[in-house]
Amino acid sequence: MVIMKFGGTSVEDARAMENVIRIVAKEESHQPVVVLSAIAGATNALLKSSAIALEGNLDAAHAELNALLDRHVTLLENLLKDRSEIQQLILTFRRRFDELKTLCQGVAILGELTNRSLDALASVGEQLSTMILSRTMAERGFNVELVDARRFMITNDQFASAAPNFELIHRMAGDLLLPPLRLGKIVITQGFIGSTAKGITTTLGRGGSDYSAAIIGAALNADEIQIWTDVDGVLTADPRIAPAAKKLKIISFREASELAYFGAKVLHPSTILPAVEKNIPVVVLNSKHPESTGTRIVGDPPKSNAVVKSIASKKGITVINIQSTRMLMAYGFLSSIFSVFQRHKTAVDLVSTSEVAVSLTIDNTANLEQIEEELREFSDVTVFPNKAIVCVVGEQMRATAGVVDRVFRALNNINVIMISQGASEINMSLVIEEDFVTRAVQQLHKEFFEPVPELDLFEQVDA
Repeated sequence: MVIMKFGGTSVEDARAMENVIRIVAKEESHQPVVVLSAIAGATNALLKSSAIALEGNLDAAHAELNALLDRHVTLLENLLKDRSEIQQLILTFRRRFDELKTLCQGVAILGELTNRSLDALASVGEQLSTMILSRTMAERGFNVELVDARRFMITNDQFASAAPNFELIHRMAGDLLLPPLRLGKIVITQGFIGSTAKGITTTLGRGGSDYSAAIIGAALNADEIQIWTDVDGVLTADPRIAPAAKKLKIISFREASELAYFGAKVLHPSTILPAVEKNIPVVVLNSKHPESTGTRIVGDPPKSNAVVKSIASKKGITVINIQSTRMLMAYGFLSSIFSVFQRHKTAVDLVSTSEVAVSLTIDNTANLEQIEEELREFSDVTVFPNKAIVCVVGEQMRATAGVVDRVFRALNNINVIMISQGASEINMSLVIEEDFVTRAVQQLHKEFFEPVPELDLFEQVDA
């Protein structure tokens, strides 16, 4: 059994959907479960309509929704041939968009937009894309079954970023998805969306379609989870920054996790966690170049002499320095600090400590003012915005002498504000000024990958 997740750019128009159908057809004998995102830009448009409605501009909100409806109608008309089927789906879509307009009207009248309402809006894109793909494939003779993910992807009620109930999902996914698979059907379902035990629609947060695919794969004990996107796989760096970037044929779960968390756009940070637990390989592939071999992410890859596998970066970082002489020889000080971030539901990326000071980074400043206020009750606080994290990842770093020297020689013209390595033996993370990210990544890439090491691990990126 194979789980095949297709992102928004993979289903952005009729040509892309045709390509998806060809890719799925090749896996028909392997019991494919197709996990679909909304068409490119749909979720943003849905959320934008609600934000415009909140400002009281209902006409503009409706115009945004009408434009999105037109995109879906165009998709139908370019993919399906049966006019009665097209008219029936258009009628269904219009009813759905009328419901969205009513929801926007309520937002405009109340002047309030809850996360529950946001989920009701944001979930529609996946529902429409899966309906289009399943009807198109059925018309072309494929034996398909569309299963609403909300029937088995049970979550808590933390709307906009819901946590899956794995025990319920594993049981219900098996009950709903395995029977059609055993009958030789191609199962199509939605990524990103779920529902509470009471049936209220939720979402797993932005990028959650990858997570959905991994959860489904783990629940069904799949042989492989394929993440189809618009890049050839995991690269040595972002090719927009380092044009000489090469594709990695295989990397470990640990390396992929570090890269995903620290800015690599290929995977959602949580994607591979369910796959790790079941040791299910994850393969990142390019739907625009389906002939590419992609990157295989596994628990125990073959040993490689490559010291560094990839370089990732993340902008929008804020550094917070917390200093207090009371910290010296005291216990409980770090606990006091982190309890503040916990109360305000703000994740910390990196931490560095000395005898009387703690430096840490965050990428979510929504509650920064309140966090500062509470920290100042027992320490001196300095905040530095507009920073970035650059991380160098590779499992051989821990066993190779001189890596740190090479990193700092490559960055000898860039001021490093903060360093973190001890917490992860396969990742060195550096905090620098946001304006220097491009230069830092380019110089590090030149140091470790130009010329590309003479190893079978690296492959040319398709043009």
